[in-house]
Amino acid sequence: MDQLDLARWQFGITTVYHYIFVPLTIGLSALTATLETAYVRTGKEHYKRAAKFWGKLFLINFAIGVATGLVQEFQFGMAWSDYSRYVGDVFGAPLAIEALLAFFLESTFLGLWIFGWDRLPRWVHAACMWIVAVGTMLSAYFILAANSWMQHPVGYRINPESGRAELTDFVAVLTNSTLLSAFPHVLFACFMTGAALMIGVSAWHLSRRRHVEVMRPSFKLASWVMLVAAVGVVLSGDMQARIMTEQQPMKMAAAEALYDTVAPASFSIFTVGSLDGGDEILSIRVPRLLSFMATGTWDGEVEGINDVQREERAQYGEGDYRPIVPVTYWSFRLMIGFGLLAAVVAAGLLALTGPPGRWIRKLWPRRLRPSDGETVPRWVWRAAVWAIPLPILGNSFGWIFTEMGRQPWVVYGMLRTADGVSPSVPASTVSLSLTVFTLLYAVLGVIEFRLLRTYAKAGPEAPAPARDPDDDGPDDGDDGHRPDAGENADESAERQLAFAY
Repeated sequence: MDQLDLARWQFGITTVYHYIFVPLTIGLSALTATLETAYVRTGKEHYKRAAKFWGKLFLINFAIGVATGLVQEFQFGMAWSDYSRYVGDVFGAPLAIEALLAFFLESTFLGLWIFGWDRLPRWVHAACMWIVAVGTMLSAYFILAANSWMQHPVGYRINPESGRAELTDFVAVLTNSTLLSAFPHVLFACFMTGAALMIGVSAWHLSRRRHVEVMRPSFKLASWVMLVAAVGVVLSGDMQARIMTEQQPMKMAAAEALYDTVAPASFSIFTVGSLDGGDEILSIRVPRLLSFMATGTWDGEVEGINDVQREERAQYGEGDYRPIVPVTYWSFRLMIGFGLLAAVVAAGLLALTGPPGRWIRKLWPRRLRPSDGETVPRWVWRAAVWAIPLPILGNSFGWIFTEMGRQPWVVYGMLRTADGVSPSVPASTVSLSLTVFTLLYAVLGVIEFRLLRTYAKAGPEAPAPARDPDDDGPDDGDDGHRPDAGENADESAERQLAFAY
């Protein structure tokens, strides 16, 4: 592989790897804040234990995500210097705001949350986690603003003297139509990811009848969040598909491997033989669905790859403006498939473990409750645990589709990917850094998995022992508070994680 191929592989690997942690961070922060708010409102101790437990998993994920995110941004100066030189004045603005505002907002209030247990008033402490959650969403918004500008550049001009892009309207960048459609789609997907982890870990404990008072409300909350977020993903994705068709018709055509313009256009669930423009051997199709996805009408016209190729040649000059069609086609379907499967799992879990209704009681001899591991078939809990990676896989294939479907452009209609790579960095250097990053990320992945697995299996801290109302407390002059070993161990673990971060 040449320098360009290696640089693209390196960027793709670091991006997909880093994005494993981003949705977990966003989703878990909001869910943890919700559980702590329930503790503030009700005063029930099990909500506090739940917030501490899920907050611990959030901290582990946040620390690893920060490390991989730094490398993600350094790549622009190392492997993509021509890209950074040409569009850095525009692209760097939202990234700088993300680092100076959103990231420091997260870090500051996360520190207060870690060390503020039983030191800050309850509502102030809960507000700290809500601010962290808002900070993660702001981070996502500003980073998506930079990426959306690459998909649909607005608010800039090309300086004729320097030949570089210059920012002229920052409001236009922050209100880009691509951004406004992508942000809710990404946010709902993040909530699905965080909820899937909470569902799986809760199910593992409930199947063993451990920490039921903590895991039961966590399981119920996460199941509803995952189901509602899945509906949000579908609705926002529908809006995003139409904007994508308008702004990048080649991407939509490649997503269907549609080579000739048709009206109405069907959507193929599975196709063999036509991804290279050849004869179709086998295809399972839903009539008119692609027309609705692309245009909002059931008989709308969808441009094919050949027609868009002719148009872009006439507009941008000679060249091949087609992405790798098989990658675009299958990543689009895998994104949709994993997301829908996660939604089905959430709906099934709610039906099997919640108030089931008359029809479900006819199928099962006893009402199924998540608080009673013996009455729920083992396969239900296994399905919940195995559903953890579904939203993560959907997110990963979604970003592969988004970035690969834009090729050969790094900034659509403005700068080709081949023109953005660093000219002075040899392929051997990129190959070395690619190898080092891949091995380092493998090690970090093992560390992340083992930490999450260890703390998830350990479960929440033990409940505080009830105090005897007739006990006036010790006579040695202390305040009467004697935390148990679980509380000390939990506080020590949180301090260690904070120190590592």
